[in-house]
Amino acid sequence: MLRLVLASRSPARLATLRAAGVEPLVRVSGVDEDAVLRAAAAERGGLDPVEAVLVLARAKAEEIVRTLTEAGPGAAIDDPVLLVGCDSMLELDGEVLGKPADADDARSRWRAMRGRAGVLHTGHWLVDLRPESDGGTGTATGATSSTTVHFADLTDDEIDAYVATGEPLHVAGAFTVDGLGGPYVERIEGDHHGVVGISLPLLRSLLREAGVAWHELRA
Repeated sequence: MLRLVLASRSPARLATLRAAGVEPLVRVSGVDEDAVLRAAAAERGGLDPVEAVLVLARAKAEEIVRTLTEAGPGAAIDDPVLLVGCDSMLELDGEVLGKPADADDARSRWRAMRGRAGVLHTGHWLVDLRPESDGGTGTATGATSSTTVHFADLTDDEIDAYVATGEPLHVAGAFTVDGLGGPYVERIEGDHHGVVGISLPLLRSLLREAGVAWHELRA
């Protein structure tokens, strides 16, 4: 059986894949995101948001690849697998925003975001770990999904109430479109799934590069 490994702890990404008929194996990386970005920026002379999320998605995927290929209890997976790592950030006024540091940070962001639009970037990195005998291609490739998000003009009371739920503290950009933050997103321009955290059309395209059709992953 062909399996997809999701290198992310995001419940939204997991739920999105499950809703599309794919039951992934979840493996969570311990990547130091700030250190990865600093190193990549120093090497390249800077990073734009599209590059930043792809660098992090690749780092997360490659760390899990290492754990899967090392010997040790629970490290190996019996089925042939492909692995995808993801990372999301919101770009607003040229600034890249990941998860807020605390409630005050989340409130400050929403006061800047309300009534305006930002771009949610989600990087994807796919690695084909199948052996050649199972059709493995050795593919390692990635791309970024970018979607414009238009935010409602929230009152201070609405911002305080939303931040008090705790949800904004755990997601890139301090908002969700598929959860409690849904009423505060007026519209999007682009792939809805990319805003949730994993673009299904983009993932399908990356799978095709590895010679895998989407329906081969469906449980």
